[in-house]
Amino acid sequence: MTERPIVSRRSGSGLLAALVMTAAGCASGPDYRAAAVPAAATGAFVSPATRAVAHGAELPDDWWRLYEDASLDALVQTALAANTDLRIAQANLDRAQAMFREARSAQWPATTVSGSAQYGRDAAASSGPGRAPVQWSYSGGLQLAYEVDLFGRVRRDIEAAQHDAGSMAAARDAARVAVVAETTRAYVEACTLGESIAIARESVTLTSHSLELVTQKWQAGSASRLDVERAGASAARARAALPPLQGQRQATLFELAALLGRPPAAVPGTAAQCLQAPVLRGPMPVGDGAALLRRRPDIRQAEHRLAADTARIGIAVADLYPRITLGATGSRLRNDAGNQDWSFALGPLISWHFPNVMAARSRVGQAKARTAASLAAFDGTVLTALKEAEQALTIYDASLSQHEALRDARDRAGRAYRLADQRWRAGAIAYLDVLLAQADHVEARARLAASALQVGNDRVTLFRALGGGWTAAAVSPYPPSSDR
Repeated sequence: MTERPIVSRRSGSGLLAALVMTAAGCASGPDYRAAAVPAAATGAFVSPATRAVAHGAELPDDWWRLYEDASLDALVQTALAANTDLRIAQANLDRAQAMFREARSAQWPATTVSGSAQYGRDAAASSGPGRAPVQWSYSGGLQLAYEVDLFGRVRRDIEAAQHDAGSMAAARDAARVAVVAETTRAYVEACTLGESIAIARESVTLTSHSLELVTQKWQAGSASRLDVERAGASAARARAALPPLQGQRQATLFELAALLGRPPAAVPGTAAQCLQAPVLRGPMPVGDGAALLRRRPDIRQAEHRLAADTARIGIAVADLYPRITLGATGSRLRNDAGNQDWSFALGPLISWHFPNVMAARSRVGQAKARTAASLAAFDGTVLTALKEAEQALTIYDASLSQHEALRDARDRAGRAYRLADQRWRAGAIAYLDVLLAQADHVEARARLAASALQVGNDRVTLFRALGGGWTAAAVSPYPPSSDR
């Protein structure tokens, strides 16, 4: 390729035809090969199996349906249709697909049509003495230009644009994963907080009743003023726990409205009325590392970026060699006198920025460095996906264990409070012991409710880390478009 052969005028057209015939089989730069993933990354998760998760079961794409909650299903579908982040991601994908179509258009000849009309005197058109007549003259032309992709520049440009579109499709899918997860999280959190508020109100009722009772005892002379103040403090603490929960729930509902593409005033009624947290009916399916790598859109996005940057090495390499363009032009000129003229030209154009070869080689080096960075980014994305999944599994398991222990503590604190109340009524203990037992009971219930909120959030975090929530659809080389 570095030597330019000397050919005769007769053989030049034959050589050019041969070059055109072989152009389809030549492409500059390296071909992309799928990046290698460590074998250990495709095996079972390191986190130990528990009753709450099923390692052998595949995570369904519509994982939120595992909650078996029709209201949640409807909210997720609304978010997928109206969320503003998803609209942005879809617009970015549409733009990338349009750029891909633009790159593909370079495979075909470029056409330019021209036309003009002029009114005036044409001295050259006069055949006799005197002034030339005033007349109209018209001209029209057609120009064709076709770049012979001898060194694969056009092909690599198409390849890069196609992978750019694939990257944007993966980014759209990643946005879907995020929107589904955050919509589910907001709904579950709103329902769980509704349940927590109900528990807090029960605690307010319980402590208020105790305050009334000990006040009556004090007025009757069978209880001390100290007992009344302690009971009043317990009731005040119970009331103080209620407003933060109500504020947090309202903020969560506003967040849910935004995820649905609505203003805060349009909070969905199903979520506002939900007072019981949805739960999974069975173990949570998590699959294995291989399934995780297939599901995670960010891994597909990183791989498409790597493939696009690999193709751009070929684009840079192709700039080291000449560009060959076949051109044809035709034009016609006519005036009112009936005079007309035809012209036609056909031939190749060879352009070569030879004096800038050092700059071109520098661009090749830049493209290779960018590809090396994309490869490192891909490896990092794989490691991050595995790390996030393992962390989410570990934290979810720990949250469940804590929740079970807090449930046991709640039950024991409830029994202790009932026993203390019975013994106080029998005169066996002071009311201080009742208040202490009651405080333990109220705190245990509140901590269990907070733990339920944490379990719900950690479960959704695990679902998101596993990469579920998008509908797989390959980017077509011919994406649907009204302008195609």
